[in-house]
Amino acid sequence: MKEIEFWFSIGSTYTFLSVTRLAEITKKTGVSFSWQPFSVRRIMMEMDNVPFPPSKQAKVDYMWRDIERRALGYGFPVNVPAPYPLNKFDLANRVAVLAKQEGWCEEYVKVTYRRWFIDGHEAGSDVNLTQTLIEVGQDKSRVLEFADSPHIEAAYLNQTKNAKSAGIFGSPSFIVEGELFWGDDRLEDAIAWSSKEALG
Repeated sequence: MKEIEFWFSIGSTYTFLSVTRLAEITKKTGVSFSWQPFSVRRIMMEMDNVPFPPSKQAKVDYMWRDIERRALGYGFPVNVPAPYPLNKFDLANRVAVLAKQEGWCEEYVKVTYRRWFIDGHEAGSDVNLTQTLIEVGQDKSRVLEFADSPHIEAAYLNQTKNAKSAGIFGSPSFIVEGELFWGDDRLEDAIAWSSKEALG
């Protein structure tokens, strides 16, 4: 079975569902995931796409209830509505890019989302970053210095460029051998396709 690329932006609400359940899916199926942070906001701005504008409150309300239902169906807790949208979207994701380079991306993203969707501390905020980085064993001063560096900014832009080149327009997205699956509700389809590709 081939590795599945997991493309995500911290700031995407539905990505919480995938982030929270990938470890269990790996345990049950043996499928591995390559965690790929990028800026979905930049891509959506280029597309002139605002998914849940304040002017469409009914749609926003539905989003939170839908996420709550799905989380309950998966068997894990959620506390919604969570703070949204993020004020420090890019910082949260630049830290994820650094974490990817250093090998602690999955742990960082999982804890960040838990503190956002369970504890109510906005991802990228000082309180979330402080508590998350302590939990994952990273020095906050060092991480923030590197996250604000030209090197990480360039890597972040390159990740976003690669996502766009792959046809990605939303988070979460999954890629199997060039085949794109968008949305948490398409994760099982991506796994099935991965199995098919392995057999083929």
